[in-house]
Amino acid sequence: MNLSPASSAGDTPGCQSLVVTDLGRLSYGEALEIQRQRQAEVIAARTQGRALGYLLLVEHDPPVITVSGRPGAGDHLLADPARLEAAGVTVEKTDRGGDITYHGPGQLVAYPILDLNSLDLRLHGYLRWLEQRAMDTLGDFGIDAHRDPAATGAWVGGEEHEGARTGNRKICAIGVRVSRWVSMHGLAINVSTDLSHFNFIVPCGLTGRPVTSMESELGEGCPAMSQVKESLVNRFREAIGCPGPVPPGHRS
Repeated sequence: MNLSPASSAGDTPGCQSLVVTDLGRLSYGEALEIQRQRQAEVIAARTQGRALGYLLLVEHDPPVITVSGRPGAGDHLLADPARLEAAGVTVEKTDRGGDITYHGPGQLVAYPILDLNSLDLRLHGYLRWLEQRAMDTLGDFGIDAHRDPAATGAWVGGEEHEGARTGNRKICAIGVRVSRWVSMHGLAINVSTDLSHFNFIVPCGLTGRPVTSMESELGEGCPAMSQVKESLVNRFREAIGCPGPVPPGHRS
């Protein structure tokens, strides 16, 4: 599908086509391999003069803790192997940026595989761009999410004083990798996630910074996962200039 130029203030025209794929529930390793395949396709398309992008949606099952290569990230794993095995949680090393995080059922993970040259973005700008997509999606369901100047992601609650926020809760984590200016990895919105699994780690390496979910914030008013997916896809399409219905999901 060809995309028209974006009209939203602060957003720039993007990929000429965006292929949305709902992977359903899938292991982290399988989803990572699909990301790598799609990234290679986007790079190849660029060499052919075509601008192509993918948006992969997934809930990771079995639950997984991913640890980046950042020095000290492994120190933020608090649970021993026996405790993790009892909970059915695996541990995987990852090549994304950031620190340590958790993925599992009830969490919407979005992996945009995008040519950042087409979006006229560099790494810092792309992180802010992803934050905005998450905040807009959460806002569709009445959650007033914001940035924290000290930490990437989308946050709720807290108080601001002299440019710093205290007492806020992370509802969306973000971590990416860029190769030849094509992105991998992405964002993870806690919809109805089992938040107790975050006790196995220091989330994102941020001591004393709690996490939350849409379910925790909204209670019985929490939307279904399918509704959050639809909102997120539409927010991505709007940002790159392609408002319209969500295409049918399919497994790759």
